[in-house]
Amino acid sequence: MTPQGFDLGVRRHPRRMSLTAMIDVVFLLLIFFMLASRFGADAVLPIVTGTGGGAASEWQGAPRLIDVGPEGVALNGAQMADADLATALRPLLPHPDALVILRAQDGADVQRLVDVIDLMKTQQLGLPVLAE
Repeated sequence: MTPQGFDLGVRRHPRRMSLTAMIDVVFLLLIFFMLASRFGADAVLPIVTGTGGGAASEWQGAPRLIDVGPEGVALNGAQMADADLATALRPLLPHPDALVILRAQDGADVQRLVDVIDLMKTQQLGLPVLAE
């Protein structure tokens, strides 16, 4: 030890960081996220908006208005559970591709509306038309 302080020896310059390792990590992450991502649509729901024209939009048969609420649905004003919708709606359909108007009520989120559209698709309960 010297009177002025410690003697730490020859001063070394800090090593420069190698960019090769960082580039390798970036490419590995890029490949990971490319393989982990999905390249496709989950599901497709056919929906007709209420502004369309033509022969497909002509109304036939009894009224079919489904009000979608946060807890259940109402077919032409009659409250019911989702499971009862198929039995109540099927007699009102003149053919399988008949138009059915869907209207979301206060408190019903988009996922709830999609669940009802998916139920209609699986039960073949007509073609849903969204109304505001």
